[in-house]
Amino acid sequence: MIFEHEIPSGSKLYFGESAKVKREIEFVSAEILDNLGFEEIVTPLFSYHQHEAFDDQKPLVRLNDEENNEVTLRADSTADVVRIVTKRLGRSTESKKWFYIQPTVTFPTKEQYQIGAEVIDGSFEKIAKTTITLLNEIGTQPLMQIANIRIPHLLNEKYGVSLDVLKSMHVEQIMGAEFSWIEQLVRINSVDDLNDLSAFPADIKAELEKIKEAAREVGYAKMVIAPLYYAKMRYYDSLTFRMFEGNSLLARGGIYTIDGVEAAGFALYTDECIASKMSKAEDK
Repeated sequence: MIFEHEIPSGSKLYFGESAKVKREIEFVSAEILDNLGFEEIVTPLFSYHQHEAFDDQKPLVRLNDEENNEVTLRADSTADVVRIVTKRLGRSTESKKWFYIQPTVTFPTKEQYQIGAEVIDGSFEKIAKTTITLLNEIGTQPLMQIANIRIPHLLNEKYGVSLDVLKSMHVEQIMGAEFSWIEQLVRINSVDDLNDLSAFPADIKAELEKIKEAAREVGYAKMVIAPLYYAKMRYYDSLTFRMFEGNSLLARGGIYTIDGVEAAGFALYTDECIASKMSKAEDK
């Protein structure tokens, strides 16, 4: 039996103080991004192309339009923002920096509010620093994890390590690969671990160097390195970052390619940011 006051599992309800905190986070983020030269965009809730962003399409909520073409609810904002800006708006705008404040919806009934930004031809360092700026303004300095998606792809394509093993991070099976440098790669965790890369083959070394340079450029104090991390979003193809407070993922981003367009972007997970801010207020 479903009671009148019940809401579906995974859906969001904010009221009173939590609604106020949500509004404040969104307002402050919009002000900062506007001052940094970003323009705002609100994309449709319905999309024809969401499936192209996901390796696993189970999270997509599917519907049909009036001509019986399949559409899905917005489960990811990045791909639609890039396509709309470059293909639909086209010549009507010269802006390459866009931000959005809108929810995503995934199967079966999960809502997730996000504050995100995309920069056409953007750099990893600038988008990471922008994310740090927003989180600092919210009042949190989470742990930043930097990875490079090219490394697991190389391990799979050239060195025969199963992508499924990498996705699930079965460390023992990864260590079972008969390469003298694989254990050192698995054990990389800090920026200092990147100081000596002489043991690695040239292709892996080049991708680790990119992480090392990005970490230096970002210059964030609370940073760890995760060379084996594999992002689930299809469009990420190089440097990525995630930001954690405890077990909560507050933000993620990186550089990517969609339909031949190179860009950089991030998403703040507003729900987790609200919980973080309210928890800190309770502790005072």
